[in-house]
Parts: sequence; C-alpha cells; structure tokens
Amino acid sequence: MKLGVSTAIILCCVVFITPFDTKEVKGGEPTAGTSPDDYFPPPESQGGWRKLNNPQEIRRLGGMDTAKLNEIKEWLLQSDHRNFAAVVIRHGFIVLEVERGNSAKTDSRRVASVSKAICATVLAIASEQSQNGLMPKRMTFDDSAFDFIPWANPLSDPRKAKITVRQLLNHTSGITPEATGAKNRGPWNHVLGHDGDPLTARLAFDPGTKCGYSTIAFYHASLVCENVTGKPYDQFAIEALFQPIGIEHWWFEQFEGGGIDGNAKYGRHASHGMGMPARDLARLAYCMLRGGRWQDKQIVPQWFVDQTGAPTHDVKEPELRFQRDAESFSHGWELPARLTDNNGSSIPKDARFKPGSGGQMIAFVPSLDLVMTRQTGGSGAWQYEEFVRRVCAAVIKYQ
Repeated sequence: MKLGVSTAIILCCVVFITPFDTKEVKGGEPTAGTSPDDYFPPPESQGGWRKLNNPQEIRRLGGMDTAKLNEIKEWLLQSDHRNFAAVVIRHGFIVLEVERGNSAKTDSRRVASVSKAICATVLAIASEQSQNGLMPKRMTFDDSAFDFIPWANPLSDPRKAKITVRQLLNHTSGITPEATGAKNRGPWNHVLGHDGDPLTARLAFDPGTKCGYSTIAFYHASLVCENVTGKPYDQFAIEALFQPIGIEHWWFEQFEGGGIDGNAKYGRHASHGMGMPARDLARLAYCMLRGGRWQDKQIVPQWFVDQTGAPTHDVKEPELRFQRDAESFSHGWELPARLTDNNGSSIPKDARFKPGSGGQMIAFVPSLDLVMTRQTGGSGAWQYEEFVRRVCAAVIKYQ
C-alpha cells in the first residue's frame, strides 16, 4: 500500500515518541515495544537484565540524568574502600552498574541484614500458600510464632508464647535485641534460649511494647517457615521465590544444634542468613516493584507488598540499638522516608529498602519505577539513605 507524505510523517512521529522502541533484548540489549510493566528479565545465563550504555538511550529509555549517574558512580567509588557491585535499574533497564572486585552477576558473598527482607518475603509466600491449603500447616502473620517452633519447647520465657509471626519480622518481639550485646549467631540451642545465656533465654521486653532490632528473631522466622512448609527454609526459598524469578546464585548459612545432644534434639537447619549477587538481589526488588508479580504469575502476595509500605506495629519510641525511628520498620523491609533528622529527606514516601552491614542494600521505589542494590560481603557502616537519595534525584521528572 502506498502512503501519502502526510500519513508517513504522522507514522514516523508516532514511532519516534514511543518510549520503548529499540531492538529486541538479546544478551542484555534493549527490547522493542516492551512497556516497563511487561518486561521481566530472563536469567543471567539466558541473557539477563537489559542494559543501557549509550547516554542518549539512558536519558530517553531510562529517564535518568546521565551527568548525575556519573556523579553517583564516583560517589560509590569514594564512599568506602570495600570491594562491591552496585546496580541501578529504571523502567527495567540497567542504567548504572559499578563493580570493584565483586561481580554483579556471580559474586554471592553474604548480604548481611539484607537477608531479613528476603526472609520476610519468603515467609509471606509460605503464609499465602498455607492459607490456600498448599502447606502442611496454616499460618498467618497474626498467629503465635512459637506454635510453629517445636524445637523451642520448653519455652525459656513464658512470654514467648504471645509473640506473633508479625512481631518476629518487625523487631517488636522482644527476642534478644542487638542492643543487649548478645552473641548474634547459632547454634540453635543458643538461638532458642536453651544454653543458659540469660540474654537469649529471657525476653528484653514484653512483645509489642518496644522496637529492638533482632537478628535472632529472624533465625526463629526461618524455623517457622520450615515447620509450616515441611521443607528446610533454604529449599522453600529457592523453589518458591528464587527459581520463579530467575535467581541463579546464592548460598545459605547453616547452624548445628549445639550442646552434647544438640543435633539430636534441635537438628541442623538453614538460617535466614545468606549471600546473593547484586543483579539477583535486583530481581527480588523488581518483583516487589511489580506488585509481587513475575510475568503472568503472582509470586509474592500483593497484600505483603502493600503492607511493607507502612509500619506494621504501633511502637513510637526509637529502636533500641540504632535509635532509628520505630515507624521506619515494616515486615523485614524498612521505610527510609520515615526517618527523621534529615536522614529521610528527599526520599519518596513509598520507597522500601533494607540496608545490611558492610554497605549492602536492596531498594525499590514504586512511584519512580526504580530499583537499586549493592553487595559487598563485608561489614561496617555506610551512607545507605544517601545512595537512595542520590539515585532518586537522578530521575528525570515526568519520565
């Protein structure tokens, strides 16, 4: 069919203003005609995330200010001296990837407390499947956590019976806050308060009355998951979350039972502690960004994604160890915009993130269609909120 000049001009204009009009994704190249909501990256072994390298495409397709991204790159390199891999993803495109010693694709060193957000997300999947009759036991976040931790009997503190699954995840359980200085590791007889250490045997406060950041509470959460699903925590996490969204690299921390007969009484179990590369962490954040969906399947329950956007408790006084605003703690994830003393300034209210010791981080911002991760494998302080703030400021308005 022959087109008139005016018709051809109109068609050309339509093609020009379409925001996602580059060639099909293969080996990480941009995808033709793919809107952000329809794009989900294949596993890294099959091509992985699509990536923009051309400054004009980063601006046009990624909607990011390339000058500010260059500043972020330099800031990342100067922010500490650790080896790291960091990734920023907008509209499903990698717009910035910085590596120093670590591979963003394959380096699965420990991610420290970032694993708490992962654990809470896995537990939400277990809860949803259990309520649909697909698990050996039914569990909601409002149920008593110790109903699903038989290894803890007899309870070292009767108040533990009142702790809900929700309280394990939002740091209001009273279980061994890090502010107590207790040993923050296994074996399981220590975790469950059976080794004679009063710091793990007794709750630091009545459940729900204070906010005390607790890694040991998340060790309990991994046991809840195992009991509800009938599978080791790591196995369920891999099958229910990692594999469906194309994650290919990980490892899990394992604890022995402890004591003379510990393995006979408590067994050997995976804890929530783990390692994962920056690009694979980004898949989890991207799944959350898409409302828990991956392609045509709901992987993470929508209710969980929604609930992570607000505090999941009513404690008002600051968290005990870090003195961070208690209302910044949700289900494993945290809400940086709710931090006071300018820590949360210029961060969108719907941002969720989870920082981990050593400058590790996972974050997503639904209103900006934005994901960012950083993985180091190390320990120590870092400017987590500043990274989020700088990346958000690099977004070009209305794109």
